[in-house]
Amino acid sequence: MFVEIVFVGLPIDRDEVEEALEVEFGLDGEVTGAGSGMGRCHLDLEIADGSDASAALERLSAVLSELGVADCASLNVSE
Repeated sequence: MFVEIVFVGLPIDRDEVEEALEVEFGLDGEVTGAGSGMGRCHLDLEIADGSDASAALERLSAVLSELGVADCASLNVSE
């Protein structure tokens, strides 16, 4: 599963979000890309094949909430 996390008005450094995702997902997922421009930024998160998609999205949401950035994030999910 692939998740593009798009942030508008991110109040913290994007690297902080990336590091938190890497800690949370470990071998279950990997940040494979990032970018910024036009007042937005994004992170690409690749979730390991065979992972429970619903559980992975819950974990992702928990990380974003814990960092206080859930309100400025939107998720584009594809299989």
